[in-house]
Amino acid sequence: MPKIFETLDKCKGIYDKLYSFLMTLCKLLLIADILITSMSIVGRYVSFIPDPAWTEEIVLILMSYMAVLSAALAIKRNAHIRMTAFDRYLPANVVKTLDVVADVAVLILGIIMLVVGMQYALTIGLRGKLVSLPTVSKFWQYFPIPLAGFFMIVFELEQIVNHLKAFWIHNDRKEEA
Repeated sequence: MPKIFETLDKCKGIYDKLYSFLMTLCKLLLIADILITSMSIVGRYVSFIPDPAWTEEIVLILMSYMAVLSAALAIKRNAHIRMTAFDRYLPANVVKTLDVVADVAVLILGIIMLVVGMQYALTIGLRGKLVSLPTVSKFWQYFPIPLAGFFMIVFELEQIVNHLKAFWIHNDRKEEA
């Protein structure tokens, strides 16, 4: 196995910490989402509990963060949707190659999300304000896309390295036999 893979394996702890951070962030966003939604619903029926106008807009923003960040989490766990119906009929090296091609495509998507998403967040987002909270910039509505793009890139790089490593591990075992 090439020395580069041994060096990259030392970075596994960093990937695991990023995954743990992102999972904790998603959990906190979900808790905030549930609490704000509950307050809004109860506030409609109980007169002394407030039902502020900003709750719907904030809940939607929190949900958009959770949706795209959880997609990045799925990449790390290799749990994203993929077609594997023909994998058992194809040679192992073809399946590994297709996995790398799919990972490169998702990596490109992550780069596009990061670059274009940040452009939108910094242009359109900074120019507008939330309707229900006029002191808050619309930047926060656009920021989930580049943030998820960043994490997708990080986790896809790990997946690509793992898939490439599978080529060498398999070939090293053939040479030893």
